[in-house]
Amino acid sequence: MSRATAPGADARRLAEIASAAAQCDRCELYRNATQTVFGEGPVPAAMMLVGEQPGDQEDKQGAPFVGPAGRILGDALEVAGIDRGAVYVTNAVKHFKWEARGKRRIHKRPNASEIEACGLWLGEEIAHVRPAVIVAMGATAVRAVLGGTRAIASLRGQVLASALGPPMVATVHPSAVVRVPDRDDRRAALEGFAADLRLAREVTAPPADGTRRRPA
Repeated sequence: MSRATAPGADARRLAEIASAAAQCDRCELYRNATQTVFGEGPVPAAMMLVGEQPGDQEDKQGAPFVGPAGRILGDALEVAGIDRGAVYVTNAVKHFKWEARGKRRIHKRPNASEIEACGLWLGEEIAHVRPAVIVAMGATAVRAVLGGTRAIASLRGQVLASALGPPMVATVHPSAVVRVPDRDDRRAALEGFAADLRLAREVTAPPADGTRRRPA
């Protein structure tokens, strides 16, 4: 029986790849991180959400989107009518990159070489999860999936062809919503984030009239 038809073959293979990623030293980020934070979710999954990198809580707990950004992500998925348990969630970079600020560990954006080094693991996730659509959340995720440096504002509201195979929808990282100070503005940002998630859902489940958003 082929890998494509064997029940659970992709999930088993991805578990092996996650074990290999736990020993990753392809860039220097592993030296200061607590652990590799691999993706989680059903395999296969129609939708894959790709963030930028683990945060402080993710680094400590070893799971993606378990901190404040994860709570916002859960809220946005609920508003969009998407079951979080039905999506595969991961990050473009699997180790937490940070700098000390007093007793706090503050996020630092991964550079191009670090994104490229982790491209191996993201590519394996895509190959085995087989998503119908990828949602790239934040500039680092957009760079990893789409290639090159693009302004997220210019990409939102579109279904785009990606460098990695499945079509892509670009949106903000949920941490950007967390940082909005005004309550009303934060609610509007959450609604905009949810709208991008709904757009991605249209790729996996076209409207009743049968129309489907095609990649630009």
